[in-house]
Amino acid sequence: MAIRSIRTIGDEILTKECKPVKEMTPRTAELIEDMFETMYEANGVGLAAPQVGILRQIIVIDVEDGKQYVLINPEILEVSGSQSGSEACLSVPGKSGTVTRPANVKVRAFDENMKEFTLDATEYLARAICHECDHLKGHLYVEFAEGPLEDVQTEED
Repeated sequence: MAIRSIRTIGDEILTKECKPVKEMTPRTAELIEDMFETMYEANGVGLAAPQVGILRQIIVIDVEDGKQYVLINPEILEVSGSQSGSEACLSVPGKSGTVTRPANVKVRAFDENMKEFTLDATEYLARAICHECDHLKGHLYVEFAEGPLEDVQTEED
């Protein structure tokens, strides 16, 4: 496993659409492991493959609910409700903004074994799924932020 470099706003790769994953290969499995390691090292809760320079539809999420989520080729099937809250992104360091997202999402995806599953997510997990799925379509949360971005206070500040 390895820590990968996180691409930041202004990097053209973050504006591109990702291609579906056709099969699980050793290289793709290693990418998923690296993505979790990179996300944890950066204190993130989600990471999409384009954020580490790979244009594939792969997302990893850990919202500290005791589960690690791997979503390959995710497709949001249903949304309902609404929630507004602060979002930040590893690709937009030092900033946060208020974004309105669905409160509930139903997503279909493949896991790390390429087994299809459906997940009903609410609140924070729903927000994370929507945020990461946007990355796969070449969008950053800053496009949806309501009002100006704010500086994020870090532990060093």
